[in-house]
Amino acid sequence: MTAQRPEVVAFDVNETLLDLAPVRAALVEVGLPAELLTSVFSRTLLTGFAAATAGTWCRFRDAFDAALAQVTDLGAAERSRVADAFLELSPHPDVEPALRRLVGAGVRVVTLTHGSPGVAEAGLERGGVTPLVERTLSSEGIRAWKPAREVYLWAAGVCDVEPARMALVAAHGWDVHGALRAGLSAAWFPRSERSYPAVYDPAAIVAGDLAGAVDALLALPA
Repeated sequence: MTAQRPEVVAFDVNETLLDLAPVRAALVEVGLPAELLTSVFSRTLLTGFAAATAGTWCRFRDAFDAALAQVTDLGAAERSRVADAFLELSPHPDVEPALRRLVGAGVRVVTLTHGSPGVAEAGLERGGVTPLVERTLSSEGIRAWKPAREVYLWAAGVCDVEPARMALVAAHGWDVHGALRAGLSAAWFPRSERSYPAVYDPAAIVAGDLAGAVDALLALPA
């Protein structure tokens, strides 16, 4: 099926829209290397994905805490302090112009995360882009993690749009793959990942940056 120009674009939050620098800084403040965030964040996703695949569920914050406990000697209070830094995130510099481009073209913008409720809202507010976003969606409300098909279909339902007229933009290949399998269009661009995984569905838009991802979605046939 040929991808169509979306009526709604859903953005992943952590890394895609919001810079995780404050979480790195929080790790340094408790005596750990900033580079540890890469493995902790990956282990957080592994924990959440494994729980969901096994038929259970956990909150993102609990998965993050478990990941920190597995790879550090931090006590509960210090781990909580690091997790609190997610509420201090700000948008990457390229986010505001990308969102304005979509809204100016008449496309509705939402966020879609399995992260903790409040993180997206705080970051968007800090970046002054809240007025550009119609709603913020966390799949904690349905006790699910992306890339489960149900998350993307739930988001489309909440936005009252057919899945084929919704697109996901994410800097994570697994997220784009999930959206595509659910019938959405999707675009990947690099942040921490260098390339879109060849093992996933190849129908994703692969762009060099966020601006290119937005331009490619807007160029799709109506």
